[in-house]
Amino acid sequence: MSVRPDSKISNSTFLLTGFPGLEREYPWLSIPFSCIYAMVLSGNCLVLHVIRTEPSLHEPMFYFLAMLAVTDLCMGLSTVHTVLGILWGLSQDIGLDTCIAQTFFVHGLSCMESGVLLAMAFDRFTAICNPLRYTSILTNTRIINIGVAILGRSFLFITAPIVRLKFFNYCRPHILSHSFCLHQDLLRLACSDIRFNSFYALALVICTLFLDSVLILVSYIMILHSVLAIASQEERLKSLQTCVSHICAVLVFYIPIIGLTMVHRFGKHLSPVVHVLMGNIYILFPPLMNPIIYSVKTQQIHGRIQRWFTKTSLSTRG
Repeated sequence: MSVRPDSKISNSTFLLTGFPGLEREYPWLSIPFSCIYAMVLSGNCLVLHVIRTEPSLHEPMFYFLAMLAVTDLCMGLSTVHTVLGILWGLSQDIGLDTCIAQTFFVHGLSCMESGVLLAMAFDRFTAICNPLRYTSILTNTRIINIGVAILGRSFLFITAPIVRLKFFNYCRPHILSHSFCLHQDLLRLACSDIRFNSFYALALVICTLFLDSVLILVSYIMILHSVLAIASQEERLKSLQTCVSHICAVLVFYIPIIGLTMVHRFGKHLSPVVHVLMGNIYILFPPLMNPIIYSVKTQQIHGRIQRWFTKTSLSTRG
């Protein structure tokens, strides 16, 4: 599938980029990407099903995990039609309105995931540093309020720059850098005054993703300080083990963001395939890995899934 000249693309249509130079391999590339999306959707649905049906998991830690699974599920759903649409040979074109909507959800969900990870860090901090007041601090009402605050912060603050994209004049070739739409990608094609969007986006990243990462780091410094004060080494390890899954989820989320930022900033000489690959890792790696991490590292979820599959296999044999 070759990239068509921009003259053949209407003013309100953009061309998504698949894997340049690998167009003949798209039928083969579609197989692993289809499997990854199937795992993203089924894995997060499985985590949500286990949390919903298992009464012992109805506690703050797993409510936040359910928020994370919903966020990852929505991230997968927001990009599956464009990524697989290219690889399956259905379409590389995307209308401006659809592109703006996808941009809104991709950036909003990314901000939401960062907020949920911060809330989970607060959950671990409260459970370890103030265990006697854990249930009184993280009540159901407070958890709902935290969820609403994360949702509002994630989508309300990005509305202004996203809406402005609709009114820009896109005079440069309508070829996007990824197989999905991003705010910075559309800005690159605009000939209008983009200073507000550029500065606003930078401020938003600092006030959300960067601030969240700093607060998560501070919470773990305080957790470590509290754990080191425990006399028993066994109790120290037990306390730290409850944080392993969350630490892995934080790394899985922030490392691809840092990698994509570094590629955009310093990797202009790299092959376009590298940019596309890093973009797909940024979108797919956290939703793919989080269900695996929590299914393996969290004993309650691991045990429930294991029992469920055991019952299924026994009933099948019977």
